[in-house]
Amino acid sequence: MNAEQQRLEDARGAHTPWRKWGPYLSERQWGTVREDYSGGHDTWNYLSHDHARSRAYRWGEDGLAGISDDGQRLCFALALWNGADPILKERLFGLTNGQGNHGEDVKEYYFYLDSTPTHSYMRYLYKYPHAAYPYQQLIDANRARSRLEPEYELLDTGVFDGNRYFDVFVEYAKATAEDILVRITAVNRGRETAALELLPTLWFRNTWSYGDDPVPPQLRQAKNGETVIAASHPGLGARFLYCDGEPELLFTDNETNYARLFGAPNAAAFVKDAFHDYVVRGLREAVNPKRVGTKAAARYHVTVAAGQSAVVRLRLTPAVLTGAAFGEGFSTLFEARRQEADQFYSALTPEGVSADAANVMRQAFAGMLWTKQFYCYDVARWLEENRVDPYAPGHARLRNAAWSHLSNADIVSMPDKWEYPWYAAWDLAFHAIPLNAVDPDFAKQQLVLVLNQRYLHPSGQIPAYEWNFSDVNPPVHAWAAWFVYQQDKARRGEGDVRFLEYVFQRLLMNFTWWVNRKDAQGNNLFEGGFLGLDNIGVFDRSAELPTGGHLEQADGTAWMAFYCQMMGQIAVELASHDPVYQTLAAKFYEHFLWIAGAMDSGGRGDDLWDEQDGFFYDALVLPDGQHVRLKVRSLVGLLAICASTVYPPDTRERLPLVIERMREFTRRHPRLAERITNPGRPGEGGRLLLALLTEDKLRRVLRIMLDENEFLGPFGIRAVSRHHRDYPYVYRANGQEFRVDYEPGESTTGMFGGNSNWRGPVWFPMNALLIRALANLYGYYGDAFKIECPTGSGVQMTLFEVAQEISRRLTRIFLRDEQGARPVYGRSQKFQADPHWRDLILFYEYFHGDSGAGLGASHQTGWTGLAATLIQLFGRADARDFIMKQQPSEAHAPASGAPADQYAHVD
Repeated sequence: MNAEQQRLEDARGAHTPWRKWGPYLSERQWGTVREDYSGGHDTWNYLSHDHARSRAYRWGEDGLAGISDDGQRLCFALALWNGADPILKERLFGLTNGQGNHGEDVKEYYFYLDSTPTHSYMRYLYKYPHAAYPYQQLIDANRARSRLEPEYELLDTGVFDGNRYFDVFVEYAKATAEDILVRITAVNRGRETAALELLPTLWFRNTWSYGDDPVPPQLRQAKNGETVIAASHPGLGARFLYCDGEPELLFTDNETNYARLFGAPNAAAFVKDAFHDYVVRGLREAVNPKRVGTKAAARYHVTVAAGQSAVVRLRLTPAVLTGAAFGEGFSTLFEARRQEADQFYSALTPEGVSADAANVMRQAFAGMLWTKQFYCYDVARWLEENRVDPYAPGHARLRNAAWSHLSNADIVSMPDKWEYPWYAAWDLAFHAIPLNAVDPDFAKQQLVLVLNQRYLHPSGQIPAYEWNFSDVNPPVHAWAAWFVYQQDKARRGEGDVRFLEYVFQRLLMNFTWWVNRKDAQGNNLFEGGFLGLDNIGVFDRSAELPTGGHLEQADGTAWMAFYCQMMGQIAVELASHDPVYQTLAAKFYEHFLWIAGAMDSGGRGDDLWDEQDGFFYDALVLPDGQHVRLKVRSLVGLLAICASTVYPPDTRERLPLVIERMREFTRRHPRLAERITNPGRPGEGGRLLLALLTEDKLRRVLRIMLDENEFLGPFGIRAVSRHHRDYPYVYRANGQEFRVDYEPGESTTGMFGGNSNWRGPVWFPMNALLIRALANLYGYYGDAFKIECPTGSGVQMTLFEVAQEISRRLTRIFLRDEQGARPVYGRSQKFQADPHWRDLILFYEYFHGDSGAGLGASHQTGWTGLAATLIQLFGRADARDFIMKQQPSEAHAPASGAPADQYAHVD
């Protein structure tokens, strides 16, 4: 066990609070629903970037390269000024949804370079130009561009020409769980000497204005003449920020500047934006001369020669240090923690992985760990503050009024802390997969989190995301929990049954919600709306259809078949521990058959399987009852591949009640089982398979999926078939034309906001599910099943080899090709050739279907962090054998795993 693994072990059961301090600040608190008190309809403009420096936030904090405690009471981050900017750089700038020609978009260059799971070592890079930051130029240029044009980026403005910028590295190293060393290194990449102001800033989140803390906390200069900021908080206790050298200490309060924003008197003498006024505007009266407040900074002025660097050192600790805070031990500890991080990741990286791929994998994990955020949102209080009674008639006029039970104040894995600084249910499930490789306990905690009573709706619905908690995300929680459980069991030799049982019991409520709310006709064909896939269909699937009637969705129905399978598989595992779960395992088998029979009824014409095309499609049910198959070849039709589960060969002997009920149900309903794989026929190693697709259907769907003129792109499986480039799908109704083209890049339609696109690009989460399905099916079919890949190539592959090939295409998005270029960066010469840029990796939201260029949110390491899992898995020399070992061979009663009360605190 290496040092970081030992820290993780010490943190189990809260013995040592190694995770108490971490990168829990948001990258953007402004422009969020939580901070919107406009009546819920003008979120982006109510609290803008321009207002953010002057207005105290209500629910959270943001900052550059920041950290906080896990209750975000005390925050630390970096502020910068280059002597030319119109404002002090305290937070990242980006365009709002209405300003960008492809929706909201951060316009900064910052990189999460390294982090251990306990945050014992972290490293962050921000690139700061010497010249004034071109705020208005970015707004005007992007606003002038159409959806058909590329975005106007910060590099396009010329502020980085001639390398006239600073690389500002921020590093953290923990001496103990609460003794945090900070090192800031500013490197001048330009050819001329340049000056820079660095203001490491410490402040308290404003809770006192809302009655949470009757006695406000305080920051003060520790002793006259010493460069130490002392922090005192009723709940957190005492902390001291030791500042190396002789910086000027500045103090103000984290209070709103009403005079600047609204022309009204200020409630406090010193306000949030005082450091901007003091440093940029030269207003000496802006800061508190008594050197007390709730926000403080150490002001360092450095002049850095070309190619040289300046270093600032700080230490945040609860200890009163009697010796030197910055002696030899300071640098020694940083080096020790960096080496321990190297050891930790070396143990996770297969020997066969190249240095380039190892770098990509490590930065992917770093992004996952940096993208944790303290997320605070008490909807009942927010509604009350908006003067809305959630129990009164007509309450639904305000966003999320039906979620007054929801009260969140937790560390949550975010999709992207700037573009999506709020959790999304299905994103979070995908996050758990790579997180499980570095921090299994945190991965489990994340899955449990959204199922507890403060999140889960009384109806059983899982909250989608703060823009509309009532939207519906695909039900992938059961799969993620099963994956994490299996991996944890393999790692520790025993399964955490308490975790699995808790998740299963909560998901029973959610499954019931799906059945009751999203099967409007009661025919086992499900709706669900956009289901996270935004504009993938002909219509906006979350809006009223222009034709009237309703959609029966191939994806919604396949998701539910998959949900049944995963719940059944969990029940089978729990039945080894408690026989009562056998009846539930049988129940999910029966429900799966009902869904399978509805998806393909054998040619009645009211189902979703098209026998002629060999593909699944959505069905439009018109008001007169007519069924119209919407023949869009998309991921919607590929999801049936994912609905496949392999069971161990001893299931018959071990679970006789399950087998008896399965046989009896199949005897009474033979038509339901005749269109799926025979669940009683043994495959490789005697394993059993429950799958929507028979072998013949599987081959037909795979032929389409693996055709390079359809779904198989050079960088993974496309969201929509390339077939639609030449043959768009067109549907006409009521004098209108609705169409789906192949759009491999940014969306050309404003459907569902227009800031993401599911009409051709490659998305990592869906590719990962398909890879999982292929590996799963290989466990049943083995080497006997081969398919042509790519279709028409003459090359025959096993299903494992197909999974491996798709993974190879996905990960090469980030890897250098034969010319040394990374497809993710497209034609950007700065990223492709500059030695100070080319090894920095951004993990975008999705990727161009033909070129692999990154699109959408630039820091969505959340589910694109799955790249690390793929590199780790398929980088193994024994990947095939390893995958086969993961397949169920025989089951044993699992050990109890976690202590009985581990999840008792959740509710």
